[in-house]
Amino acid sequence: MLKDDVLNIIYWEEDFISGEAISRKLGVSRAAVNSAVKALRDEGYEITSSTNKGYLLTKSPDILTKGSVSVFLPDAVIPDVHVFDSVDSTNNVLKDMARNGAPSGTVVIADHQTGGKGRRGRSFSSPKGVGVYLSYLFKPESGFDKISNLTSWTAIAVSDAIYNAYGIYSQVKWVNDLLMNRKKICGILTEVTVEAESGLIDNCIIGIGINVNETSFPAELSEIATSISLENGGKTFDRSKLAAELIRSMGDLVYRWPDDEYYLNRYRKSNVTVGSKIVAYPQLAENSEGRSGTAIDINEDFSLKVKFDDGSIADLRSGEVSVRGLYGYT
Repeated sequence: MLKDDVLNIIYWEEDFISGEAISRKLGVSRAAVNSAVKALRDEGYEITSSTNKGYLLTKSPDILTKGSVSVFLPDAVIPDVHVFDSVDSTNNVLKDMARNGAPSGTVVIADHQTGGKGRRGRSFSSPKGVGVYLSYLFKPESGFDKISNLTSWTAIAVSDAIYNAYGIYSQVKWVNDLLMNRKKICGILTEVTVEAESGLIDNCIIGIGINVNETSFPAELSEIATSISLENGGKTFDRSKLAAELIRSMGDLVYRWPDDEYYLNRYRKSNVTVGSKIVAYPQLAENSEGRSGTAIDINEDFSLKVKFDDGSIADLRSGEVSVRGLYGYT
């Protein structure tokens, strides 16, 4: 859209730029530029105009649009990025796109989800105007031998994106929750489809939900969830910049997949589960009695080595057990 192209020009200008200069760059009329500027103002962008000087962007709204994300991305990536105001689930939308031939690297972003999905059928709270809800399509053309590590790699990719966008560090709770101050700021859900004849993975839909600018949480979540804003003095963060960094970081993950020691090394350094007392529950049976012990290491396959209270040692895998902290969420 023309308004996105105009935004991409004026966003990076430190001084006024004339409407004539913009029209020359884009090959459109001055009237078309004026209309695009008006559309941007209607979205909440504060743009000063001055006779004989042109336009100067003075303030950007905290919105998620294709234009607001695209200003931070290289041109080659932009066509595969799809931004919606509201969807039921970004994973569901991307699944439909994948079935219709969307290429690896296709991205769906929403400002709001009405049916955000968490692991094991849980819902993921996705209120409007405060978070980043993004799904990334990856076509690894591989079997299941490596794919179990993908969510752990993604946790590091997301942590890197947060740091690159805001200069803020986060930690990882095994297996793939991102934390600040030992509370959850991000959830990751990976869904796969398999090609029937070959048995190879056809599509991986990697869903990422990040609490960015939330100022409060429902009572049932307040003890375990937080936002980047809450952990940084109530500051409002640019969600479009984070969305763009997520796209860059996931692209880097795909390029490095499946063999790169960086992700395991970063995962081990960022993990807060090791050294903690934990309780392990069988998958899909979290109401049963769990086994308590101490997490002692992250193995090379990202499984969790645990020494249980009875003295036995076992390697736990995310598809088999759920791990909770004995004295709280972590």
